This record gives sequence, C-alpha cells and structure tokens, in this order.
Amino acid sequence: MTRNAKINALLLLAVAALAVLPLALGLGDHKEEPFAGADGEAETAITELDPDYEPWFSPLYEPPSGEIESGLFALQAAVGAGVLAYYFGVRRGRRQGAEQARRQQPVPGTGPDSDSDAGSDADPGRPGEAVSPGPRA
Repeated sequence: MTRNAKINALLLLAVAALAVLPLALGLGDHKEEPFAGADGEAETAITELDPDYEPWFSPLYEPPSGEIESGLFALQAAVGAGVLAYYFGVRRGRRQGAEQARRQQPVPGTGPDSDSDAGSDADPGRPGEAVSPGPRA
C-alpha cells in the first residue's frame, strides 16, 4: 500500500468515525432535538441567560418550512464544494501543464535542430564543456 493510499484510508476512517460515533454513543439522546443546529442552540442559551433579550436585526429571508431551509443549506454547501473543487482542479491542471511543458522542452544541443558540428569542440568525457584550444602564438 502506497503512502497516499494509507493517508486516504486513514482520512476515510476518520470521517466515518465522525459520522458514526455520535450515533453509536447516544450523544444527544437527552435532548428534544438531538442534532439541532448551532443557531437553535445559541438562541436557547441566550434566552436562558437573558429572557428579555431582543435581537438586533431580523433575517433577510425566512424560509416557510424547515425542509426548504435544509434544502437551501444543502445548496449552499454544494456551491461551496463546487467552488473549492474548481479551484483545486485549476491549480492541479496548471501544475501538470507546467510539468508537461518542462518535459517537452528540448535540451540544448540535442534534437533534430542541432548542428552536426555543434559539439565538435567538446571533450567526449565531459558533455557540454568546450575544450580550450590552448595558448595562441
């Protein structure tokens, strides 16, 4: 198993544990709504602390039912996931394109365009280094 496969398996196991453990351990059994959202929990806590509290503003849009509210929340999550997936896909594509362009660049002095006598002054033991012609008279 490769290192990436091990990491993916561990991440999948962690996500499964986060989903299953609260249900298996019975977390939230003592509540009327065991897995209510943070907004409802905050409203309950504020009302318990200060019964006369009045909110500073009201929501711009109040969905007519909980199902529509859940649907809008799921839509928001899907759009966010799509934006993140697009961003990471573009980054990966650019990186792969740069690597492919780097691999396709010819090495100087090789390939069909190179002159046949371009490396005639080079030392055969050291490619790419020119041999000094020595002192001139």
